[in-house]
Amino acid sequence: MGFIEFQPANCKNCYKCIRYCAVKAISFQNEQARVIDNECILCGRCTMVCPQNAKQIKSDLETVQTAVQNHQKLIASLAPSYAAAFQGVSFAVLSNALKRLGFAQVEETAIGATEVSRQYEQLMQEGKMENILSTCCPSIIALVEKHYPELTQYLAPVASPSTVHARMIHAIYGNRAKVVFIGPCFAKKLETGKRGDLFAVLTLAELQQWMKEAGIELLKSDEKAAEIQQTKSRLYPVPGGIVSTLDVRARKRYRCLSVDGLDRCMQTLEAMRTHRMKGYFIEMSACTGSCLGGPGMEGLGLPLVLAREEVVERARKRMEGPAPLTENAKVDALAEYHAKPIKRKQPTEAQIQLILEKLGKRKEQDCLNCGTCGYSTCREKAIAVFQKKAEVDMCIPYLHDRAQSLSHLVMDTSPNLIMIIDDDMRIRECSVAAEMYFGVKPEAIKGKPLEDFINAEDVREVFRTHTSVHSRKVIYPDRNLVTIQNIAYIDDGNFVIATIIDVTREEKQAKQEYAKKKATIDLAQNVIYKQMMVAQNIAGLLGETTAETKTTLMKLCSLIDDESESEVR
Repeated sequence: MGFIEFQPANCKNCYKCIRYCAVKAISFQNEQARVIDNECILCGRCTMVCPQNAKQIKSDLETVQTAVQNHQKLIASLAPSYAAAFQGVSFAVLSNALKRLGFAQVEETAIGATEVSRQYEQLMQEGKMENILSTCCPSIIALVEKHYPELTQYLAPVASPSTVHARMIHAIYGNRAKVVFIGPCFAKKLETGKRGDLFAVLTLAELQQWMKEAGIELLKSDEKAAEIQQTKSRLYPVPGGIVSTLDVRARKRYRCLSVDGLDRCMQTLEAMRTHRMKGYFIEMSACTGSCLGGPGMEGLGLPLVLAREEVVERARKRMEGPAPLTENAKVDALAEYHAKPIKRKQPTEAQIQLILEKLGKRKEQDCLNCGTCGYSTCREKAIAVFQKKAEVDMCIPYLHDRAQSLSHLVMDTSPNLIMIIDDDMRIRECSVAAEMYFGVKPEAIKGKPLEDFINAEDVREVFRTHTSVHSRKVIYPDRNLVTIQNIAYIDDGNFVIATIIDVTREEKQAKQEYAKKKATIDLAQNVIYKQMMVAQNIAGLLGETTAETKTTLMKLCSLIDDESESEVR
């Protein structure tokens, strides 16, 4: 499918998209979210909630603009939701604006909706289906086909209003005409390319953007605009709007319900799956607030209640002008839907338990089921890990506990003194080695001024300069202590970590080694001096000089001496 595009982003520890994905059609790999195309129903939730704006629906705007430049015959199918996006703007004015953008003709999708309602009425009069699910919402169709395949039989064998309208347009204007649906829905893109009905899909937000870039103002009316006569079909985007268009006499055999929002839709489908619902016609919409809550309406700034009022008010206005040519066109309004069950490998109980153990969930009480990873339970998360849809590290309590345990391990086992110091020069954390260095337990040190225990000048300097100190030798004569100190400034949090290493023993050993070497050197020097005296006496008898030999031996002694002193330092 590939309708959702991703940009690299910091997805780590967010998981907002998967929390809002009702069907969990998102996988995480290397801390990046990816849509699982064969599981996605294109509801658009992930694009709406992503705080990093890392997910975007592929836009058809450039495709449509190219078609305009190539002088192709474009006909706009305008969804009834336009009334909410363009408040107070008449259809005639909007039609004029669209024609200025390059459209040859503009019609209302509600024309197709009228025919869809007729088909629903006929199905209810026949009474052959146990339950009937409306098929106006592409996300609902995908939801049923993929995630409730056994309920596909309940999908009304009727095309959506946009598809039916596109067929009507082709029947009147010919197959060379390219129909562009303009509305609030991303999922309509699932209908493009099927039988050549829809050429492209634009959201109302994209239309506003295009008009702004083109400098088109909504001022003039289209004198040739033809509006639908059966305006009741304009109620389709409102919750309960489909049901309200159905004739009361036609629906005697079925109880009619309107369900909007994916969570409520899935609850209803579960009831159907368990055979608790029979004899229902259900108008289903994936978006809360039906089409008026669609992702293509995002950012338009109109509250749902007011949007509904705009659409309802528009539906009340009956037109006196000529009807569109397509309004009474006879077309095939039927559609076929097929089960597309998702095949996932299921783990064994042993495999689930192994993954839970990796997450630190060894006991039932360890399974917090907090939902921060996006899954309702730790068990669901473990199954997702097995199916490579999730990573082990996608567990905030697990990461927190691991970080704490590692931190405690370091603080509890390190032979070195580790202190975390705040900008008030107080010790906030301290390793257990404090007892060995200061003779007091770490609990007694926390919160105390650093100066009560060590010279704090170096730490002050680090806070002042934000420059770390490495391998500085500091001697504490009163404690008979020689240390190497590393003091690091941590900008994120404005604190300092000081590591103090006791090198007293090493220093003592170095001095002992120096003393041994010094004694050896002194002995060697005595031998050399004696040898030189002998050599000088012999040379005196022979009339020769020992100056060169003497100089070389003296340099050797000096080098040995300097090397030993440097080791001690």
